[in-house]
Amino acid sequence: MSIKDHIEDVLQNVFGYKSFRNQQREIIESIIDGRDTLTIIPTGGGKSLCYQIPAVLLSGTAIVVSPLISLMKDQVDQLLANGVAAAYLNASQSSTEQQKVIEQYLDHSIKLLYVSPERLGVYSFSSLIDEYPPSLIAIDEAHCISQWGHDFRPDYRQLGQLSIRFPKVPIVALTATADKMTQTDIIHQLNLVNPLVVVRSFDRPNIRYTVVEKFNQLEQVVSFIEAQKGNSGIIYCSSRSRVENMTTKLAARGFSVKAYHAGLTNNERQQAQEDFIKDNVQIIVATVAFGMGINKPNVRFVVHADSPRTIESYYQETGRAGRDGVPAEAILLFNSKDLNWYQQQVIEKRNGQHQDIELQKINAMEAFAQSLTCRRTVLLNYFGEERTKPCNNCDVCLYPPELYNGLIDAQKVLSCVYRVEQHYGAQYIIDVLRGSGRSQIKENGHDKLSVYGIGKQHSSDYWLSVIRQLVYLGYLSQNISAFTTLQLTQKARLILRGEISLSLAKPRLEIVKKSRINRYARAINLTTILSYEERILFNNLKRLRKIIADTEDIPPYIVFSDATLLEMVQTKPKSKKQLINVSGVGKIKLQKYGNLFLEEINEFMLKNM
Repeated sequence: MSIKDHIEDVLQNVFGYKSFRNQQREIIESIIDGRDTLTIIPTGGGKSLCYQIPAVLLSGTAIVVSPLISLMKDQVDQLLANGVAAAYLNASQSSTEQQKVIEQYLDHSIKLLYVSPERLGVYSFSSLIDEYPPSLIAIDEAHCISQWGHDFRPDYRQLGQLSIRFPKVPIVALTATADKMTQTDIIHQLNLVNPLVVVRSFDRPNIRYTVVEKFNQLEQVVSFIEAQKGNSGIIYCSSRSRVENMTTKLAARGFSVKAYHAGLTNNERQQAQEDFIKDNVQIIVATVAFGMGINKPNVRFVVHADSPRTIESYYQETGRAGRDGVPAEAILLFNSKDLNWYQQQVIEKRNGQHQDIELQKINAMEAFAQSLTCRRTVLLNYFGEERTKPCNNCDVCLYPPELYNGLIDAQKVLSCVYRVEQHYGAQYIIDVLRGSGRSQIKENGHDKLSVYGIGKQHSSDYWLSVIRQLVYLGYLSQNISAFTTLQLTQKARLILRGEISLSLAKPRLEIVKKSRINRYARAINLTTILSYEERILFNNLKRLRKIIADTEDIPPYIVFSDATLLEMVQTKPKSKKQLINVSGVGKIKLQKYGNLFLEEINEFMLKNM
């Protein structure tokens, strides 16, 4: 029998999965044949198995290049739980621990060794692998090597020498996010030779995408997570100060929450991440410093309290929800001011081609947020995946915007901008329209204008929505260099003269009152697909999993994922023979945990017969 004849056996008996997906088998066979490979599969799509299975089957030890210490440990813990010998080598270990790992590599007692890109630049380690080449080299988060990727890291550039140093060792580059320009750059930078390129659909159908206008950030976030009933989630904010502020306020409301950002000490960040991974904390509030390589599969929601800079970042960050394939939610609170701030940063710090590309990416993010068509269609087409059919799992598909004749509202706004001589921002315009008594308006004499108070029948949030739409539609522009003052465009004349009709979306202000955003939250609650009795069993199994995980000092999902527990609840296995057929239950886990979970299920069945 050849090595390839054992692929299915390793998949089922070691990792506990019954079948391949996303061309995994094709990739695995390509690596076993010694061919370089570029693999682009969405988060949760099974990228790791593509190199882990060949590593188990090939003689020698595979080297996996990983950007984060926490990611290395997480991957190694999961492999060990499945009975696969693995280790990592990084600066967190003592010299004695590092030497032990090197000895394991030399005597082939481990199948996978995880290292950082910096480690490959250390002379002693570089000399070691030159003398004892690995069975394969896997480069995780490969977009980091590209100048066009969203998380470029200079340390990755040295990896381009690996194919030259090890011409007979297959190199597999893996990432979840890369547009065509980034894909081409990865191949070029890594010097991949005639690689098999596998780009699977970027679609994550289990994630519901929702974009809402940001009116009252804290209350909108609170109204959403109140409905989550203990589910794990991540809230992204654009700066350290905003992370701290949001964390403090949510903690004061009684939520189980911790902060994560680059301003914390290494120990503080590590503790926050560990508490989140082990389900000791429900919510992490973080900057973009958090999340790469977080394998926690039961993150049920990701909230962007501030807009991300690019669609690549948005996709990567929202992709941390629902890795187990179970329904999850991605909420974006959008305000164009967030993107204006990013634009200003780019204009001040960049020039030339990089500036143009970064500004294009920011504009694409704005177009996504402003879209009145299916969110998923916009997202997938951005990555070059043509999609025309609506997904029926985003806010636009589920709750299409209600349009109204907005010509008169638009004329009021544009007239006000014109009469204050285009010198003021959105809030000042709104205050004039609503007849505010603020001293600045009176000092400027703007309380004498014909437009003063003509919009008092509507709220500030209503007018803010109208102004944003006029900006999106190109009737107003925001001058970033002049405190984002509103200015008329050439197109505005058509509206002011009433020469064209204009449809606007009715402002969705009910979101502030918690109705629609809670509707989203309820819709994706994991246990809504279970009966009342099954929810009890599901919670019992989660409780058992947590006890086991705490005893072994590992994250609960390493015992079994939520998806595996869900299948146990739905199939209610009565024996080990039946339990082994549940996805995610391999031979090692069956032996370690099988009796405990069967006892819990059987006890439940006896009580509820």
